[in-house]
Amino acid sequence: MSSKSSLSQSHSRQKLLLICLLLVSLTLLFFLFSLEYKELTLDTNNIIQVDHKPKPIPIPPWFDIIAKDVNNKNYIFKVGLVNFNARVNVTLHEQVLDAFHPKVETKFVDFDHVDENLKWGDFFPEWIDEDEKWDKPKCPNMPMPILKNYEDLNVVVAKIPCGIKDVFRLQVNLVVANLAVESGWLTKMGSGHRKVYVVFVGSCGPMEEIFKCDDLLMHQGEYWVYMPDLMTLKHQTLMPHGSCQIATPYAQTGKEFWRKYTESRKQSNRRHVAYVTVLHSSEAYVCGAIALAQSILKSTYQVTSDLVLLADKSIGSESIKGLKAAGWKIKRIERILNPFAKKGSYNEWNYSKLRIWQLTKYQKLIFLDSDFLVLRNLDHLFAYPQLSASPNELTLFNSGLMVIEPSQCMFHNMMDKTSKVHPYNGGDQGFLNEVFTWWHRLPAKLNYLKTFGVEHNNDEVPHDAYTIHYLGVKPWQCYRDYDCNWDMLDRHIFASDSAHNRWWKVYDSMPQELQSYCGLTEKMNQRIVMMRRQAKNANLSDGHWKIKVKDPRRQYYYSDN
Repeated sequence: MSSKSSLSQSHSRQKLLLICLLLVSLTLLFFLFSLEYKELTLDTNNIIQVDHKPKPIPIPPWFDIIAKDVNNKNYIFKVGLVNFNARVNVTLHEQVLDAFHPKVETKFVDFDHVDENLKWGDFFPEWIDEDEKWDKPKCPNMPMPILKNYEDLNVVVAKIPCGIKDVFRLQVNLVVANLAVESGWLTKMGSGHRKVYVVFVGSCGPMEEIFKCDDLLMHQGEYWVYMPDLMTLKHQTLMPHGSCQIATPYAQTGKEFWRKYTESRKQSNRRHVAYVTVLHSSEAYVCGAIALAQSILKSTYQVTSDLVLLADKSIGSESIKGLKAAGWKIKRIERILNPFAKKGSYNEWNYSKLRIWQLTKYQKLIFLDSDFLVLRNLDHLFAYPQLSASPNELTLFNSGLMVIEPSQCMFHNMMDKTSKVHPYNGGDQGFLNEVFTWWHRLPAKLNYLKTFGVEHNNDEVPHDAYTIHYLGVKPWQCYRDYDCNWDMLDRHIFASDSAHNRWWKVYDSMPQELQSYCGLTEKMNQRIVMMRRQAKNANLSDGHWKIKVKDPRRQYYYSDN
């Protein structure tokens, strides 16, 4: 009796356990169902209606720019995609086809990426052998697409990477530039150029050194749409990839460019180019600007260029009279403050140089600081694109001589950056090197910096120098008898009697009317006398302080005001 009772109780417990497991299972199923139900509802009252139809792909805003061209053509509109992965970036591919199918055909542009081990300094080295005594300097390899495979594109779309002085970013910009030129350059068929659009996708936009803001049609969000001037863009594609090679005004295929350019100047009977300099803050460089103008005129075979001088209100009417007589056309400007310069310093207002980009009546300018002397004709520099300059140090160019292309929008772009970009040297040269990181190397002889090594064994100006850039104390601020940089030991690197005499030779050839603007003031004379006395007390070994001064300018002084 007892055993039967135990067996019955055991069965009861098993039934109870099964019922409990069943209840737990039902509860779990209900819980899972409720989770799934919640995922399918927006709230307790609204249930998402599942639509199995594909959503329409939004059309990028840049399509509106080219839509008219596509719809008006009776041929297939071809779009090249640069730096897009064919697998990952299929969405853009589908957008193009969805928007204009069947009139649009897309191609993914194939090119090898530049070696990731290459740095910016490899393309902009500290030094190259300009004399080519050994092998001709060459730039590292920058792979380009096989251009003939993409010579009929109507639009080039590129995903643009960010980064300052980034080698891959430079490569993408140059790939796009070469594709646009290859597709739009139809001179070989005698039909001129055709329209090519360029679209950049990304928050940073393209390099302004290559794609000019003047050619920008639209900037909206991450889309930048350009219709580049193909003559200008082709000029850039003919340049070396960096300052690792000396730039040439045109490659073999660019001769046609320069021929047509010069012919257009002759036909229009206008001067599209000019030499330009800037005077601001004081009249200390008026004499230098007069000598500069005279040297340009004497070195030019036929005057086909204007000479333009930008002057702020510190340059008085009497000085303006002399500058005009020397050959300058005067344009008055408001000077521009350098936000990083100390008040009263020499570079406080040297951002005034940016005003040269506002001279938009000219296509090209050769800018020269007013402490230059031109020894040989520089007109051939007008065949170079922006920004072409000679090296200064490290990866930088010297802003004393530059080939630039005026642009009002470029001027405004630079003005927007003046308070954001900290110049390495506190002046305009440091700022411009941050704006134009991709520049074209002119030989050093085109901007011969009057500076010599510590040993100073030779202070002769090279026979093939095109200009002399007078660093240190300027010739007109010294006695004509010798270079007064010899009177200060720390400025011996700038001292050269040879260069000094070259400047005074130009002075001697000036009309007496112009020479009068290079007179001594009493303060100038006192400073020279003080320097000579210090050199004598230091018994400097060069012995220039012993020279008996005969400078006739000491016989009378001009007002210091």
